[in-house]
Amino acid sequence: GARQPTNLCNESLMLEKLPACGKSFEDMMKKVDSKKWCNLTEFIMYYDNFTQCTESEANNASCFWPNPLAEGFITGIHKQFFSNCTSEKVHWEDPPDEILIPLILIPVMLTCAMITLVVWCSKRSDIL
Repeated sequence: GARQPTNLCNESLMLEKLPACGKSFEDMMKKVDSKKWCNLTEFIMYYDNFTQCTESEANNASCFWPNPLAEGFITGIHKQFFSNCTSEKVHWEDPPDEILIPLILIPVMLTCAMITLVVWCSKRSDIL
């Protein structure tokens, strides 16, 4: 069979075009108070435009997206804008015994009661 020619990824073209996406994102982020940069709801539309831009430029250069070079560029943008956004680790601990014991015993007792009721009703099916 005949093979169709495949376009090779033009990495240099992609790397040349991606900074325009970053510049556009930077301009849009200037509209957001820097104290709100860690709150995704404040700039989700800007980030979506940035993502679409990087994907479009990668595709225009016949590159798949995401690729290591594009990811490196995106990571650089993240470091520029979101390096101060740290997620606090939630420390989980068990509730006190006064709460934990009833939370365990009530479902166990209800299950036993339901089983007893079903067995009792099945033995008395002639009466019901």
